[in-house]
Amino acid sequence: MQKVEAVIKPFKLDEVKEALDGIGIQGITVSEVKGFGRQKGHTELYRGAEYVVDFLPKIKIEVVVPDNLVDKVTAAIQGSANTGRIGDGKIFILPVLEAVRIRTGERGEDAI
Repeated sequence: MQKVEAVIKPFKLDEVKEALDGIGIQGITVSEVKGFGRQKGHTELYRGAEYVVDFLPKIKIEVVVPDNLVDKVTAAIQGSANTGRIGDGKIFILPVLEAVRIRTGERGEDAI
């Protein structure tokens, strides 16, 4: 099993969700997060005063899938979250050693 984590622009969430649903992914976890990448944020003007926005609002999507679905999930996220502009986000893939469904005690892929 692998955990796919994606940090994307907030307005792309619905498109990513639909893309994952389209390939049969049944469950995802979504969190509102803040962060910055290479650009280190940007400056904005508010009531005549300039200030630096260090942390930009993002959405973090987490999904645990069997090894054979990792490439499909990654492609679905990349294709649906891409705007072609700076700040589109990142995808991280991490190994999952074990999963346990709390209600039934199922383990491994049966738990996801």
